[in-house]
Amino acid sequence: MLRDPVSRYLSEWKHVQRGATWKTSLHMCDGRSPTPDELPTCYEGDDWSGVSLQEFMDCSYNLASNRQVRMLADLSLVGCYNLTFMNESERNMILLQSAKNNLKNMAFFGLTEFQRKTQYLFERTFNLKFISPFTQFNVTRASNVDMGEDVRQRIEELNFLDMQLYEYAKDLFLQRFQYSKQEEHQKNRLKRREERRLLREQRAHQWPREEAAEVAVTEDYNSQVARW
Repeated sequence: MLRDPVSRYLSEWKHVQRGATWKTSLHMCDGRSPTPDELPTCYEGDDWSGVSLQEFMDCSYNLASNRQVRMLADLSLVGCYNLTFMNESERNMILLQSAKNNLKNMAFFGLTEFQRKTQYLFERTFNLKFISPFTQFNVTRASNVDMGEDVRQRIEELNFLDMQLYEYAKDLFLQRFQYSKQEEHQKNRLKRREERRLLREQRAHQWPREEAAEVAVTEDYNSQVARW
């Protein structure tokens, strides 16, 4: 499941602000975890409770930035968490392309902002039916954050890779949805056509029997008349 990068970033900030951490995450890549120098922490102590949005954005090591690209991409292509492995622009280009390729090769992915379409694609892809329809929640903790346009722009800049990935994902998602809808309509048309054909054949077989029955009744009546 992918989400609008700004909303996702704000949601993670609120989550961390309430005391959430990822201390148990090993961030394994090429068989090892990153060193403290490769992946420094943004805070001291047990957690980052009460962190302001400004502090959250100011930490250059914050894994919340471009999280969706990083978690979809093959990090071994760029030396994992070793930022000295290659220059930043080349690293970003490789990560983004890797994330796009991996997303495209998945049988299914959904978008938080399109719950009903996500459900439809899941059910069509895996031939499964959910008991109840997905619910679209447009009011979330992220949507309740009061921020100016400058802050939104800063978040978009911090997540510029995720922004590009999300636009690609949305386009690919809607293409898959439209294709599935067209495929479903075509299947239904063929089904109705086959039903009409079977109905015509059934009627064609039924008419000779009805005519034969009428002939039999007429002959029987005529024989009775002759006997009378």
